[in-house]
Amino acid sequence: MRIQPASGAKDLNPQEVEENNFLANCLADVYKLWGYKEISPPRIERLETLMAGGAISRKDIAMLISDEEFGLRPEMTASIARAANTRMEKYSRPLRVWATGTVFNCKEDSDGKLSIEESLESDVEIFGNNTMEIELELLYLLFECLKSLSISNESLPEILIGHTSLLDMILSNYDLDLRTRLRKALTEYNLISLEKLDLDMKDKNVLDNMLKLRGKPTDVINKLMDTYGDNELLIKLKRLFSIIEPLCKRNCIKIQLDPTFKPKYELYSGMMFNLICKPNNIPIVIAKGGRYDGLVNIFNKSIENHSGAGFSFAIDKVRE
Repeated sequence: MRIQPASGAKDLNPQEVEENNFLANCLADVYKLWGYKEISPPRIERLETLMAGGAISRKDIAMLISDEEFGLRPEMTASIARAANTRMEKYSRPLRVWATGTVFNCKEDSDGKLSIEESLESDVEIFGNNTMEIELELLYLLFECLKSLSISNESLPEILIGHTSLLDMILSNYDLDLRTRLRKALTEYNLISLEKLDLDMKDKNVLDNMLKLRGKPTDVINKLMDTYGDNELLIKLKRLFSIIEPLCKRNCIKIQLDPTFKPKYELYSGMMFNLICKPNNIPIVIAKGGRYDGLVNIFNKSIENHSGAGFSFAIDKVRE
């Protein structure tokens, strides 16, 4: 008889459980102060919910054997968005909710074997506000949460921010087939693939510059304006970052804007971010999130002001 847990599963000792509970409660206290209400989404969902309209690959979901296609949630955003826009559709907006629970990620090891990684997350989500105030509220809340966890500046906290419309803008001048290959090369930072594409030298130089363009948001946006002009998107983002940059500075958090940033799950349709710490100079993503108006529309097309945004903290990574 095998006496070890399944690959990726965890046996937590009493101290680890106590520390997880402490961290989750620290975050919950902040959520409550900001007016967020606790909910409890199911661990098991229909596959169509978990895939979030194709944003999450089937191979990333741990499937269950049943008459219907069910799986274990690889993250909580899709489940919370489904509940908020179906069972809770009559609740007044903006709707602010939070949840703590286990998520299950499928991973393939070097031998080609699949394992399920089990982890604890703390999620906060807001629905029904389609202005840029939603991004600002989330970032203010994110930094308050960081303070509550007592993560010191010695961990070198940094927030990496992207925006789906920036990459769309960069790719807008190319045909659909080429756009798909360019997106893959840019988001994977693949200089070789980019060089092999059938492009003239001017386009290659522009895209090469875009691939390497990241840093202080206002500097990045100014360089984008030099290439693409003062369009509405860049003007709006410049205004947004004129508030976000001082906020990060006050909280001693480094900020970086990357126009080609793409998270693992393509849930987002707007601003998206990773919060990274570097203990011993090893980067660890402890929180991630963004805006996902498109996901909300998948679950309920009849709701007015269909918008959603949120973030999740990886409790285990914070503890470790």
